[in-house]
Amino acid sequence: MEITTEIYTGDSKEQLKQLPNNSVDLIVTSPPYADQRKYTYGGIHHDKYVDWFLLISEQLLRVLNPTGTFILNIKEKVVEGERSTYVMELILEMRKQGWLWTEEFIWHKKNCYPGKWPNRFRDAWERLLQFNKNRKFHMYQEEVMVPMGEWVNARLKNLSETDKTRDNSKVGSGFGKNISNWLNRDKAYPTNVLHLATECNNKNHSAAFPEELPEWFIKLFTKENDTVLDPFMGSGTTLSVANRMKRNSIGIDIIPEYCEMVKKQLNLVESYLFEPKEEYETIKPKRRIFVR
Repeated sequence: MEITTEIYTGDSKEQLKQLPNNSVDLIVTSPPYADQRKYTYGGIHHDKYVDWFLLISEQLLRVLNPTGTFILNIKEKVVEGERSTYVMELILEMRKQGWLWTEEFIWHKKNCYPGKWPNRFRDAWERLLQFNKNRKFHMYQEEVMVPMGEWVNARLKNLSETDKTRDNSKVGSGFGKNISNWLNRDKAYPTNVLHLATECNNKNHSAAFPEELPEWFIKLFTKENDTVLDPFMGSGTTLSVANRMKRNSIGIDIIPEYCEMVKKQLNLVESYLFEPKEEYETIKPKRRIFVR
């Protein structure tokens, strides 16, 4: 088994053109938000953000496998006392481009420190938008199941007759539930709210992912030897996690210093994860790192 990592230095919309069609199984990325990271990524104005990103999402649509998934971590900003609409505008334009907006996850930053402004409170969450090319895509839900939790002691203790049958939604949505299905189970499927702490360690990057974030989506949407892409690689968290989980990975960043930093980090990870051991020598994974 060989695991490969490719690192491209340059503008994503140009570097993505080097990747073949339908060659990526999962895209997980957090591009610079509007008017932020001006000294590294230029700080795209919120009025120009949609046009700027559509050139990139066009290439992402081309390189994503038909059964693959695109997870976009993005957050609107406040402009003159009200929320900007650029995220909603981007969703609508990406749908016109051919994307399906299939789900929205919420990242609850459970260690967010307090704050207050005259007309609002500090944000403690961010969006994780899921896009796909087709309605049928690879999804391995059992890989992210969670312990049942304390709620079962009360909710499943005295079930009504309705709880024991498929109770259809009263609003006519077609959805239903059978609470008794969860009796005597150890694990349940999670919700679409992820309760994860923010990255507090200094990674020489102002907006580093916590490792648990890409790890959760890599578990959910890929298997070993699949390929994970982060077109705004930054500190390289997505690539490091992908490699640890035996996925191929591709990272792109316009900042040469970040690309060099990630290359060095992955070399360290390689020497730690794949140190030869006699009893496993014949099946030891091989790793190749390409820097473009």
